Amino acid sequence: MQDNYRMLFARGRDEIFLLPKMSNRHGLITGATGTGKTVSLKVLAEAFSSIGVPVFLADIKGDVASICNPGGDKPKIDERIKMLGLKDFEYQGFPTTLWDVFGIQGHPVRTTISEMGPLLISRLLGLNEVQSGVLNIVFKVADDSGMLLIDLKDLRHMLKYIGDNAKDYTLEYGNVSVQSIGAIQRGLLSLEEQGGENFFAEPALDISDFLKIDKDGRGHINVLASDKLFHSPALYSTFLLWLLSELFEELPEVGDVLKPKIVFFFDEAHLLFDEAPDVLLDKIEQVVRLIRSKGVGVFFVTHNPADLPDKVLGQLSNRVQHALRAFTPREQAVVKAAADTFRPNPELDVAKVITELKVGEALVSFLDEQGRPSIVEQAFVLPPKSQFGTISNERRQEIINNSIYFHKYQTTFDRESAYEILQKKLAQIEEASKKDRSRNGQYDYGKKVSKKRKTDSAITKMAKSAASSVGRQVGRELVRGLFGILLKK
Repeated sequence: MQDNYRMLFARGRDEIFLLPKMSNRHGLITGATGTGKTVSLKVLAEAFSSIGVPVFLADIKGDVASICNPGGDKPKIDERIKMLGLKDFEYQGFPTTLWDVFGIQGHPVRTTISEMGPLLISRLLGLNEVQSGVLNIVFKVADDSGMLLIDLKDLRHMLKYIGDNAKDYTLEYGNVSVQSIGAIQRGLLSLEEQGGENFFAEPALDISDFLKIDKDGRGHINVLASDKLFHSPALYSTFLLWLLSELFEELPEVGDVLKPKIVFFFDEAHLLFDEAPDVLLDKIEQVVRLIRSKGVGVFFVTHNPADLPDKVLGQLSNRVQHALRAFTPREQAVVKAAADTFRPNPELDVAKVITELKVGEALVSFLDEQGRPSIVEQAFVLPPKSQFGTISNERRQEIINNSIYFHKYQTTFDRESAYEILQKKLAQIEEASKKDRSRNGQYDYGKKVSKKRKTDSAITKMAKSAASSVGRQVGRELVRGLFGILLKK
């Protein structure tokens, strides 16, 4: 049914195959709620796993982690198997690794503030252009001083330190307003309430752990528990964008390959673009365009193609369109726009068919051997081989406990970073200040005031000198990539 050169996905008048070597040209799965998008996602994930390609996907409704168990005992599935003539169809589970930002339903997924970088942190906090500029200054000062920003307390204290010494940094880095510092601090408090402190910690995720192949040559399916994470849309979308940027920055160039190194499914993809500033949209478009050379395939899953910017939509060559509703003029316009994205089929009124598709049925167009979009076909998507529905807590815990990553990510640690460095330096400065005040006690009031100003200036210079000395101890330049994430050199 499938091999390293093609993967059977659906059957209509003819069999419809997705070619692995064209999968890094990316894809799009669209359709109204309940029309079969999750089934299409699972069938593709199973097919990639079967040919040795690791997969990452988010489990928003809690019904994707069941890909670890074989399916069966579903009359409707048995009926579909018979209807499609799938004689060699066998139920099976697939190698699965479970992840969870909150560390409850899977291995904890963490990164550091420094690794995520100012652009994505700004997106996460919902900062305006001026506030984002100030945050960039904070990161620049920290990088130049060699101070890692690991967790939220590091960033909070770095913000306070720069705010207290704003005048000393303005000439070198640009204006730092107290109002912007305050707005960023408020954003951090809100992020903390959403559970952000779970995400920013160490050990940070090693992206290579997503690329595991099991002993039978099947790619691991990395499932991120997202039912709770999805309640914080900014955190959800920024987190997935960070993962994509990590893959882009860390994987080597491979050019055209027979099959992808990994396939990344971005569910509820519209959240990625909602209220995103132009600079971020440009970066997303650039990464989607360039990441194919790293052997990464990206499939966006959303309600309709209009959810995505045209620059991104134009790069998604493999299309699966499930049913859309068209009761209002606006919905009818969306259906027509969706129909226009396909290579026409003279035997199909695509706009009409989109509104009549049954559950599990779709309009499909994949790239052919020459990289050309195939004529759109109406077809039934194959049923998944894995279990429908959710898995038990016992089964979930069994997978977590038996994973090779259990001990690697289970326990956090807190190495010396910006918070600890600043606390030490401030303690030294305070001690020096006390000694100066003690020595100044012998002067009269007028001399005390003059001496205090000189002392304050000296203390500020001492703080900057101390921070700079830390940077020299690091012994290397901190380098940031396209998204501003810290590169692991």
